[in-house]
Amino acid sequence: MRENPEQDLGQVYDLRLIRWIWTFVRPYRRLFLFSLVLMPLNSAFALAQPYIVKLTIDIFLAARRSAPPRWLAPLFRAAQGHGLLVMGLIYAVLLTGEFATFYGQFYLTMMVAQYSLSDLRLALFRRVELLPMEFFDRTPVGKLVSRMTTDIDAINEMFGAGSLTIFIDLLTLAGIVAIMFALNARLALWALCAIPPLLVIINYFRVRARVVYRAIRDRLAAVNAYLSEAIGGMPVIQLFTREDVSRAEFDVLNRQSRDAQVKANIYEAGLFSAVEALSWVTVAMILWYGGGQVMRRIIGLGTLVAFIEYARMFFMPLRDMSTKYTVLQSALAATDRIESLMEEPIAIKSPPAPARIESPRGSIVFEHVTFAYRPGEPVLKDLSFRVEPGQKVAIVGPTGSGKTTIIKLLNRFYDVTEGRILVDGVDVRDWDLFDLRRAIGLVQQDVFLFSGNVMENLRLGRSEMTDAEITEALAKAQALRFVRRLPRGLGEEIGERGANFSAGQRQLLSFARALAYNPRILAMDEATSSVDSETERLIQLALEELLANRTALIVAHRLSTIERAERIMVLSNGSLRESGTHQELLAMRGLYFRLFELQYSAAPDMAGEAAD
Repeated sequence: MRENPEQDLGQVYDLRLIRWIWTFVRPYRRLFLFSLVLMPLNSAFALAQPYIVKLTIDIFLAARRSAPPRWLAPLFRAAQGHGLLVMGLIYAVLLTGEFATFYGQFYLTMMVAQYSLSDLRLALFRRVELLPMEFFDRTPVGKLVSRMTTDIDAINEMFGAGSLTIFIDLLTLAGIVAIMFALNARLALWALCAIPPLLVIINYFRVRARVVYRAIRDRLAAVNAYLSEAIGGMPVIQLFTREDVSRAEFDVLNRQSRDAQVKANIYEAGLFSAVEALSWVTVAMILWYGGGQVMRRIIGLGTLVAFIEYARMFFMPLRDMSTKYTVLQSALAATDRIESLMEEPIAIKSPPAPARIESPRGSIVFEHVTFAYRPGEPVLKDLSFRVEPGQKVAIVGPTGSGKTTIIKLLNRFYDVTEGRILVDGVDVRDWDLFDLRRAIGLVQQDVFLFSGNVMENLRLGRSEMTDAEITEALAKAQALRFVRRLPRGLGEEIGERGANFSAGQRQLLSFARALAYNPRILAMDEATSSVDSETERLIQLALEELLANRTALIVAHRLSTIERAERIMVLSNGSLRESGTHQELLAMRGLYFRLFELQYSAAPDMAGEAAD
């Protein structure tokens, strides 16, 4: 995503962003256009009211009364002397029309906004689902949450404030000016003398508000990112008594966000106050000049009253426009950030014409694979190996040797820098991603369990999976016994990230979840690193059944979990250093032997027994 706050901020207030938002409004354009039609009608009802007041004063209340216009004469005759009642009813009709058109316009606009933003939020979520792992490696979760919540809320506020209808306000202003000049051109000029300084003030605040509202979105995203990280890591914060430091760090971010909001409030209050002050200056000008015109009987009292009302109505859209403009700036800043996320390239995707593998056998081939997370820093270097269908191959090596990277590349979370990876003789880049990841079951070291119950976490949305299949997967994973002991069994609710289960139980559920999908290839990435001895023993007892007729790649630090593997590959610094069975590698007395000695140095008898 574009996170550089120094980018050209002139793009924030840009019709291009409005057009981008319109792509989500377009499916509901009929409702939106109908709401736009109601806006000039609402303005017409509002603009007619001061004119009716003028006629009422000039015809019935002024010392020198005027004759009614021709269009009123038939109504007065029908009312038989109740002319004031007629004027009151006309005014009531105008008020009712103003209320009805405003209600309809606001209701339709907000309905379109909710549907459009719901589509936008869904499209944004879909986009995030397709983004590669490399994107999530460099993007804090809090910033993504901010895009989908507070940034979209800013756009919703824009619809609520009517910011997209500023041109209707301009139309209303033009109507007021036209009516003023039609009533009295000279008085209209006096009434509009405050417009030039007002335009200068609005432009002053416009330029500065653009920068401030971009800063607000950046500060808020930083706050959300820190909160997401701090709350997720609260056990570590408390364990290392880091509360004061974390609170101080959050206080800095919080104050930066507050200061940006305060600056925006200063600009908004300044603009609103300037418009309000100039509106009363204009009223004073009208009273001074127009009052003299009335005293000299150049204009009627009704005209003066109408001018005061029109002047106040003239500045009401300007006050609204100042509010709408600030909201629009905030919304467009948010839109710019959302659009940048939507434009994030999807580097890992299915090819246009993917290969179709009807019956996956489970063969894996790495051909001269080189891979680097960062250019110039390869994690894997010219790595080649083959895993035959049904073969169980273990991968061991020091931390940072590239073991987990092999699993990520196999699942195509990343694409290789050089070389290729074949599954059943087909380059993984030619597979359909859905089919590839369905063919490979993955048990990770860091188990993620979703909110919901045990059954939902095992099915993960596959409603066709039967209870019998779930039970069988749990049994094979040696997890059925502890699940049945739960108060609600498969219906037991899982807390956030599985906090109400032990690390070993989460690992077993993860193992069962992979088996429930019955993959042709099973990849185990440090699957037993977090389990206790009893749980590890259960997994050891079930390994032969679990891996029967299935290709398996087993990454492990605990060498006891891979001693029975048909082949063990030893990695070091991204290269394949040794390969063979457990006994063959011990006999070589190379890197594997040293790893074995280090791991069992506290139990020499066990090491000697295993080596015999």
